[in-house]
Amino acid sequence: MFAVLGLLAVAGYGTWYAMTPVKAAALPVEFEIPAGIGLRGAARQLEQAGIDVGRQRFEALARLLGITQDIKAGYYRLAVPMTPREILDKLERGDVVQSEVVLVEGWTFAQFRAALEASDALRHDSRGLADAEILARIGAVELHPEGLFFPDTYLFARGSSDLAVLRSAYRVMQEHLAREWPRRAADAPYKTPYEALIMASIVEKETGRESEREQIAGVLVNRLRIRMALQVDPTVIYGLGESFDGNLKKVHLRTDGPYNTYTRPGLPPTPIAMPGLASLRATLQPAKVDALYYVARGDGTSQFSRTLKEHNRAVARYQLKPKRK
Repeated sequence: MFAVLGLLAVAGYGTWYAMTPVKAAALPVEFEIPAGIGLRGAARQLEQAGIDVGRQRFEALARLLGITQDIKAGYYRLAVPMTPREILDKLERGDVVQSEVVLVEGWTFAQFRAALEASDALRHDSRGLADAEILARIGAVELHPEGLFFPDTYLFARGSSDLAVLRSAYRVMQEHLAREWPRRAADAPYKTPYEALIMASIVEKETGRESEREQIAGVLVNRLRIRMALQVDPTVIYGLGESFDGNLKKVHLRTDGPYNTYTRPGLPPTPIAMPGLASLRATLQPAKVDALYYVARGDGTSQFSRTLKEHNRAVARYQLKPKRK
């Protein structure tokens, strides 16, 4: 009889313990479960973080529930009081703290690397690596990193490697290219998906208003088809690199270089930025336009022209300041 009562008492206490929120020194609280420390180490980490689980009772409950080998490493966050059972469930699921990094459309790879470097939630395994070494580490076959990473918001567990984020962004861009390339217009003037990616990066930088993206792409495609120089400022600026001070001059447009689309017809050797999906689709399915020129009106829209004469009039109207009398 006493044995039965004793078992009932133990069972009752175990149930009470499992279902009673534990005390914490402060909430919210974050703690890390390093890889390979096991159940006992996890209980120790909880208590060191100020979460009073009672290590022996916590370990006994975990063994009773069969969770001893299933605790996931990572950074965790408790925002509200939780019971030992809920905490164990959280550790078993690997419900770790999620952080994010944003890759913005039109950014260069240098800007992407700077954003990764600025994140205190990432492990900076790419720090000090040359661009070529990063590409090798993530399994990329290309020789130049520009344009290879898809702009999006990437979630990751705190403490993840920045190489994992780079690998994800690269994979997503490859997936989009593989999906969109077969849908290209029948007369699209690109030999490879990489050429389309180069043009998409130019469209991304040249577009002032989203509604004109397909038209901009159409004009650039028209120029490409007739071997007319693309004549777009962003490629020249990209080629100037860190020497560009924000003021694009005529001498820059006249100085030949691989990214100067005023002096060289065709596409530059690599993308100049990271295009979004809209620019990629506009590049592969451009609007059917008869224009060869466009100029910014100053309100975010563009004036499209068929001939150089029409274009010069548009430039005079929208770009050249009237002379003072």
